[in-house]
Amino acid sequence: MHRTGTAAVAATALAVGAEFLHLAPAAVRLPPLRRTLARRTAGHGTAPGHVALTFDDGPDPASTPYVLDALDELGARATFFLLGAMLERAPGLGRELVLRGHEVAVHGWHHRQQWYPAPARDLRELRRASEAVTEFCGARPSWYRPPYGVLTAGPALAARRLGLRSVLWTAWGRDWTAEATGESVYATARPGLTGGATLLLHDSDCTSAPGSWRATLAALPLIAAHCRTHRLTLGPLRDHRVPSGAGSRPG
Repeated sequence: MHRTGTAAVAATALAVGAEFLHLAPAAVRLPPLRRTLARRTAGHGTAPGHVALTFDDGPDPASTPYVLDALDELGARATFFLLGAMLERAPGLGRELVLRGHEVAVHGWHHRQQWYPAPARDLRELRRASEAVTEFCGARPSWYRPPYGVLTAGPALAARRLGLRSVLWTAWGRDWTAEATGESVYATARPGLTGGATLLLHDSDCTSAPGSWRATLAALPLIAAHCRTHRLTLGPLRDHRVPSGAGSRPG
């Protein structure tokens, strides 16, 4: 009986330890760590006066084309973090992103949090998403952003193995809410729009409030005008000069 109890305690301790190690990288989501120890993973760039413009959750035929047209009008390019499941349904739109001069990256296959350790699943799903981006868009991705910005160990290690660099963001517009407007998105993002920032927006409402992408669309001219006024350039992550490091290791 004593041995059985000891074995149970050891098994529990092992499981807790594994879960802790799995969740530990997610700490880079905390603002103090983003500003200090995890500047590279947060997306702080070193290109003078550059703001990396990024979009998550597409491509979406109902909204992404409007975002692309707006970016054309503004003369801006961006990095689009694509969901494999969305791309599979609209492969032509993925190709159009690249043809219009934008950068494509990986956001996973499904938009879900990876709270529990499952290394084989994480590698399988991330490889599937990366291969879909390469095949349908005609460009090999360099970046990975985890859904909800929760970078756990399994996806982080899988990204590194696949040659993807994990990156989060330093500013956002809270454009996924039902209450969002162009003005509110801009007002939320504005304090973080400085040289070296990485801005998170969404070109799809597949995981957001229905129609919320319209607030993003309305905010783009305001964001672009702010950047012009402050002599900042909006562009993709490939032009951002994120400090290099070993693979996609958090931090």
